[in-house]
Parts: sequence; C-alpha cells; structure tokens
Amino acid sequence: MQRLYDFLRRHPMWVDGSWAVVLLGISLVGGAAGAFGPPAVAVPLALLLCLVVALRRRMPEKMLLLATAVGVAQLITDVEMGPHDFAMLVIVYTVAAEGARWASRFALAAGLCAAPVAHLRWPSDQMGVAAGIAATVFMTVPFALAWVLGDSIRTRRAYFAQLEERAARLEREREAQSKVAVAAERARIARELHDVVAHNVSVMVVQADGAAYVLDAAPDQAKKALETISSTGRQALAEMRRLLGVLRTGEHEEAGEYVPQPDVEQIEDLVEQCRGHGLPVDFKVEGTPRPLPSGVELTAYRIVQEALTNTRKHGGPGAGASVRLVYFDDGLGLLVEDDGKGAPHELYEEGGFDGQGHGLIGMRERVGMVGGTLDAGPRPGGGFRISALLPLKPAN
Repeated sequence: MQRLYDFLRRHPMWVDGSWAVVLLGISLVGGAAGAFGPPAVAVPLALLLCLVVALRRRMPEKMLLLATAVGVAQLITDVEMGPHDFAMLVIVYTVAAEGARWASRFALAAGLCAAPVAHLRWPSDQMGVAAGIAATVFMTVPFALAWVLGDSIRTRRAYFAQLEERAARLEREREAQSKVAVAAERARIARELHDVVAHNVSVMVVQADGAAYVLDAAPDQAKKALETISSTGRQALAEMRRLLGVLRTGEHEEAGEYVPQPDVEQIEDLVEQCRGHGLPVDFKVEGTPRPLPSGVELTAYRIVQEALTNTRKHGGPGAGASVRLVYFDDGLGLLVEDDGKGAPHELYEEGGFDGQGHGLIGMRERVGMVGGTLDAGPRPGGGFRISALLPLKPAN
C-alpha cells in the first residue's frame, strides 16, 4: 500500500486522469440518452468538463476559464446540470489551493453565483419561493466549502514552506557561525603558539649573541658557530613573523617582549584560582610527569580553563568539579568532570559559555592541531564530562 501511495504522489496526473475517465463514463451514460439535453451538445460539454479534471493541476487557471465557458454554454444551450458538473467543484478547490490569487477570487465569485443562476435558468414548478431559496443555498454551500478547503490548504503549505525556509536559513547561519568560530580559534591558537616559539627563539638569539661577545678566548671556530646560531635564529624569527602575521591582520599588536604561554604546571594555579572563587575542585596527577611539547601543554591548559569556566558559570550552586591528568607511555590523558546542572550541549557546540574560547569547536580545533582526540558530553545523573587524549612527542 505504501508503495502505491508513493507512486500516486509522484504521478498526480494519473490520479486526475483516472477520476476524469470515471466521471466521463458516468456522464456519457446519461448524456447519450438525452437526460441532460441534446446529446450532440451535452456529450462534448461533458468531455470538456472531464478534461478540466484531468488537467487541473497542470494548468489550473486555464481550466477554470474553460469550466466557466462550459457553464455559460450550458446556460445558452439549455443543457441541464449533470454528474459532469462536479468538475466545477473540483476546479474551484484546485484554484483556491494552487492557482493565482486572481483566479482564486474569480473561482469563489463564480461558485457562489453558479447555484442562483442555475435555479433561475431551470426553475422548478414544484417548489415554492422559500423552498427554491433553500435549495439554492444548499447548492451554494459545496462551492463555498470547496473554496475554503482549498484556501486553507494553500495557507498551510505556505506556512510549512516558511518553516522550511527559516530552518534552512538558521542552518546556514549556524554553519557560518561555526566556520567563523573555527577561524577565530585557529587564529588564537596560532598567535599563542607564535608567542611560545618566539619567546624560545628570542632567548636563543640573546644567549647566542652574548656567547659571541664573551668567548674571546675560545677558538675561532666556536665563535663562528655562535655567530651562525645567532644569524639563523634571527632569520627563523623573521620568517615565522612573516608567515603567521597574516592571522594578526587588522589587530593591534602591543609592543614588548614575548612571554611564554600557560603550561601544564600552571593548571594547579588555575585550580587554586577556581577554589578561591568558591568552586570546589579535586585535582590529581597520575603517572610520571615528563617534558611535553609546548603545543600540548597549552592545549591541556586551555581545555581545563574553559571547562572550569563553564562549570563556574552554568554549574549552579553547590556544583563541584574534578580534574585528572594522567601520563601514559604514549599520551597525556585529561579528564574534567562536574556534577552541576550544566549548560545545554548546544551551548558548548556554539561556543557560548566563555568569552575567551569557542566551546567544543575550539577544543576540537586545539586537540586536532596536536593530533589528539576529544570526547565530551553530559554525564549520567547530571553534570558534564570532557575527556581528551593528547599524544606525547619527544621534546626537542
């Protein structure tokens, strides 16, 4: 049944054609016998009205005009109403649902006038005035109901189309906001990594320059090597500034020395700050601490920072959190949990909980840039959990 229903929905012309054939068969039975008028006139008019039913979806306005012309021809040729006139009800509904606005208004006016005109053209001698008026009203009601039903279908379709368009627009806006958030987070990560590397390179240059000046007693070969280190460091720093400077376009860079970005050791200070703001935090380090790449340390710190910030802002009264750092042989495990009511998961995705970061979008970008994995979501029984695994690479 479902396949048949789907087939009929994909081929509405077949449905209309089938009904037109049925209506034509019923009309020909009476028309050929002269029940409605001269067969030479009644049969062609019945054929035209059945054609209206068959083509009502393809050209509703033209079929409305054809049905009107057939109705006028019936009045002129004295062909009384028959089963084929049911097509007029069908076209009134179709035009109200799918036709142009002028056609819809015209169909309503023509439908309301059809019954009174037919009663005047073919009056019944057996009916009194009151009975005639009642019969006319009774015959007018189907046309009014057909138009109202079609117009309500048009209104509902327009409403659904508006909802679909709004949903599509919101989806496009959401995708655009996500792309902007990703780009902003990448720019922020690049700036932070830039500062980390720039600080180390600046220290290398200063030490190399100092060594070149104080090692007068050293062999010339050592002095030349130190000068090469200094020159290479300056070139590397200039090249890095040139490549990453694109991400800082339009931003004001403050003058001054580059400072190192937060690392894993400062997570404990971050936890103490949260405790000072009234958020109970349980902090533990498992495994043997070891040197980490600067990017991994910064990623771990930022994840903990944003997770605890979200707990403070959305956890509610009495919420607590726990932070676990686990050193594995090949990676650094990071687990941040809280037992508060939490913010909606969509807020994490859209990056709305922290004015500095961009929620899970930012976390995924950070973790992805160091080749790690991230898992985040609500905890059973309440709260939120963020779990990350960051690969450990040999420190250079």
